[in-house]
Amino acid sequence: QVQFVESGGGLVQPGGSLRLSCEASGGIFSRYGMGWYRQSPGKQRELVAARFNNGTTNYDNSVKGRFTAFREYGKFGMSLQMTSLKPDDTAVYFCNVILPSGHLPTNYWGQGTQVTVSS
Repeated sequence: QVQFVESGGGLVQPGGSLRLSCEASGGIFSRYGMGWYRQSPGKQRELVAARFNNGTTNYDNSVKGRFTAFREYGKFGMSLQMTSLKPDDTAVYFCNVILPSGHLPTNYWGQGTQVTVSS
């Protein structure tokens, strides 16, 4: 099954930083772009960072100025640099393609990587 594989999560103190990475286990092509999603307990999965195929990015207001999504040379996937982390950033983070409709993709979901921000 072709899916994304995320890594880099962990436990970090408030104000700390983490860098997440994801790669596709097989060939996945996005005509629009890729994004980082997160899901906290009891909440719906939400898109927090998007990188479009033209190189532009867009961020949810909750992470704007603190998170940066980027492609790494030679890899099919993307990374997420997270700084000034807050307890509200605690969630399981996933990467996946993004759809023009704004709906969540139905395919390619991996296991995600847990990020816990706590003192």
